[in-house]
Amino acid sequence: MKLPMGKVPAETLKKTVLRHLGVRNEEVILGPALGEDGSVVKVGDKVLISAMDPITGALERIGWLAVNINANDVATFGIRPSFFTSCILLPEESTEKTVQTICRQIDSAAKKLGIAVIGGHSEVTPELNRPVIVGCAMGVTEPGRYVTSGGSKPGDKLILTKSAGIEGTAILATDKYEELKGKVDESLLKSAMRFYDRISVVEEAVSASNVGGVTAMHDPTEGGVAGGIHELADASDVGVRILEKKIPVALETSEICRFFNIDPLQLIGSGALLISAWPGSSEKIVGELAKNNIRASIVGEFLEDRETRTLVRSDATVTDLVRPVCDHLWLALER
Repeated sequence: MKLPMGKVPAETLKKTVLRHLGVRNEEVILGPALGEDGSVVKVGDKVLISAMDPITGALERIGWLAVNINANDVATFGIRPSFFTSCILLPEESTEKTVQTICRQIDSAAKKLGIAVIGGHSEVTPELNRPVIVGCAMGVTEPGRYVTSGGSKPGDKLILTKSAGIEGTAILATDKYEELKGKVDESLLKSAMRFYDRISVVEEAVSASNVGGVTAMHDPTEGGVAGGIHELADASDVGVRILEKKIPVALETSEICRFFNIDPLQLIGSGALLISAWPGSSEKIVGELAKNNIRASIVGEFLEDRETRTLVRSDATVTDLVRPVCDHLWLALER
């Protein structure tokens, strides 16, 4: 079976990837699992949180994205990332200026988040048509002082910060600017390009965790908000009911998705954060985030039946929550 672009499907992960994990080690507290953003390993009297993600679909600000996307994954555990390392793969005909640009972007993003760059690798790789960066971020915390994607319980509320499709909006506005120019309002396009500045979720993840009552967190990367919700439910082995009218979609995202005929809920969504919380804490978390000028909405709740994954449309009709086969960024980039 030919695999779709983007993430390997969940069924393939279960059948193949998750069955080949090397030796068992008692220091591994959380290893590879569906819906989890990273791993937890005991190191002495501390625990190390680590996460790895590639940047493959972007051309502009790729180094900046590599740091932020991986830092986000560590932050979903409720802790600040401290370290970053990367593997930079460059297409043939790349120049020294390309390396300089990427490394300056990495440096700038890392300094803004208080992260040390501790190593990596870079090379020119045959048959690539664009740069690829595989990043890894790490953070250190105390045992038990973190959350995972797998902690949601039936009755917990689901909070979404910011809006759907943030990263995809920024990438398409930038990399497809010439195609969009004249078709989407120029002021909206310029605004959409600045969505890169919304991609970090470190502050909101740490802030929400500090309020208390957070049971799980996850950031919707490939597959967008819809995919991220499924991953969170998969990790926690629960169902979910989502209210479409509660999911914010920025006008910039809506217009760009309309042009490419793609779904904002299936567009890569780094910059938003999914937070599962006790019912009595959800409003407190939303209020605390608002104090920090971070918009957040309660968009649904978790259910006991893991097979029930529904979306209540704005017109009150109920459908299955789509599980993306392929992130809609790829559909737009292939046009």
